[in-house]
Amino acid sequence: MLMKDFCLNRRQFVEQCALGAFGLSILPGLVPAQEKIGGNGFGKAKRIIFLQVKGGMSHIDTFDPKTGPTKGPGEAIATKGDFQITEYLPKTAKIADRISIIRSMTAKVGVHGPAQYFLRTAFTQRNTIKHPNLGAWAQHYLGQSHGTLPSSACINTEPKHGNGFFPTSFSPIPILDPETGLQNIETPGGSAALKKRLALSENLSAFFSARYPDSKVKAYREFYDNTLRLLRSKDLEAFDLSKESEPAREKYGTSKFGQGCLLARRLVETGVRFVEVASTGWDMHNNLKAEMEDVSPPFDQGYAALISDLDDRGMLDDTLVVLATEFGRKPEYNGNGRGHYPICFSSVLAGGGVKRGFVYGSSDKEGAYPENPVTVHDLHATIGWAAGLPLKEEAFSSAGRPFLVGGSRAKPVTELFS
Repeated sequence: MLMKDFCLNRRQFVEQCALGAFGLSILPGLVPAQEKIGGNGFGKAKRIIFLQVKGGMSHIDTFDPKTGPTKGPGEAIATKGDFQITEYLPKTAKIADRISIIRSMTAKVGVHGPAQYFLRTAFTQRNTIKHPNLGAWAQHYLGQSHGTLPSSACINTEPKHGNGFFPTSFSPIPILDPETGLQNIETPGGSAALKKRLALSENLSAFFSARYPDSKVKAYREFYDNTLRLLRSKDLEAFDLSKESEPAREKYGTSKFGQGCLLARRLVETGVRFVEVASTGWDMHNNLKAEMEDVSPPFDQGYAALISDLDDRGMLDDTLVVLATEFGRKPEYNGNGRGHYPICFSSVLAGGGVKRGFVYGSSDKEGAYPENPVTVHDLHATIGWAAGLPLKEEAFSSAGRPFLVGGSRAKPVTELFS
């Protein structure tokens, strides 16, 4: 073969580097060979919506129904995919031909706080360091996703060190209530007055900053610069759900989770790359039947509406929607509830090149042990792989410690992709 068959020509190289510098491309011609293994999903997910189901969703009572003594109060129902889920998710059953279920998730952490941290970062929580979420990893490798809007957002939850050891400007912008959107965006005198105050502050601190350069000082200056750009952005309307029609809002339901899913769709449609949405109330120790009947309907409605809405808008193919929980629930069921159970649980992926109507892995007949296990490390590597992140390229903390997306043991599940 000729040398040109192996190399990019000079013009292509310059163009791709320019695109990569602005986060508009992942440099497919420069991706290491090991990143191209298996499937066709690498780099296909341009946007990610991460639905964190807090409390430990019972896999047996949702996406992995069983018969026999471990069966819960809900019956298994047919779906539009080639698998069953439970009757608590009837709307999800109607869009099941557009999702992939991982029925063999496994972890070791069975305490809510540390397990939720592990789910968001793929690293064990420690006092000495904070680890980044996937949105911060993406911003580190791909750059900002929008000129004025933040690259990450979190809905119905606080950011909780989402930037990890990356700069403060990588932190997700928090929307604690989707109904009210961004809080405190109105400043005395408007954005022009704020700009003057920030300029004065910059002049007063210029001498100190020049004489004592510090990465943290720089990070906070970037944070204020980004804040000012956001306040002046014409795209702030993306955070305002009142711009949606009533039928659109009703489709998602009136719950915080449903409206959070709608807001997530608006944000990724406008240019925010990574959006987390939290769903709470899944810690069902005592009255599983009543709590499933209370919690699952708004969750089911919001989730199904999000998947179908993205698909109808032609966005699902390059938007990866991840439904993940910190652990499952114990197979033992005596008519009351189920305890924490990290050994086996389920996650669900849709869009971003993921196969439709597909099940990866399985649990045994009791729902106790996984076959073809997938770790949280693997899940993060799978999401990162779909987003086009270089899984073998190290990033370094302020202490000089090297880290990889998902950790050194992570392996993307490329069988999930078409």
